[in-house]
Amino acid sequence: MASGPARAGRGPPLDPEPERENLDAKGQGMKVREYMVSPAVTVSLETPAREAALRMRQEAIGCLLVVAEGELRGVVTDRDLAVRCLAGDGTPQTPVSELMSPSVVTLETSDDIATAYHTFRTSGVRRLPVLDGRRRVVGILSVDDLFLDVFQRLSDLLGPVAWNVLRDPPEPPRPSAALRPSRGTGERRSRDGADRP
Repeated sequence: MASGPARAGRGPPLDPEPERENLDAKGQGMKVREYMVSPAVTVSLETPAREAALRMRQEAIGCLLVVAEGELRGVVTDRDLAVRCLAGDGTPQTPVSELMSPSVVTLETSDDIATAYHTFRTSGVRRLPVLDGRRRVVGILSVDDLFLDVFQRLSDLLGPVAWNVLRDPPEPPRPSAALRPSRGTGERRSRDGADRP
């Protein structure tokens, strides 16, 4: 059986260039636009809280981007509706402009995945609006969307390993010394020394 470097050469041939581009350790090459959800669900500044809640239910989401003339003005989440409206002094008619978070961390479509990971890690948010070169809202990226990237990386990493295992399965375990036949008797001895037929 071959050992050492010869073992690494087994498995299906791989094209090194795409692998290097897609699986760079720093996440270069893959862009945010490839993982974001587009178009993003948006509402206007005057949208009432109740309408925003109904829109979230309709779209099965927990976040709406608040825009005015195509520009991002804030983000309103289901938590904002619960804490700032229902548990606060708001009413179903309170506009989202009074409930939203106006200071928003964003990404651009040209940002790479490494930038997205870093931004999520430093901002502590679960969703990031994505803007184009003109600062217009074009999508939204969530932590869940990055799971696709994680699974792809694991698949590309483990694929060749699994192939080698299938090609060269591990040898079956050798019998324990305690269960080997005794020399000259054809009998086996247990660990306590008693003879077994």
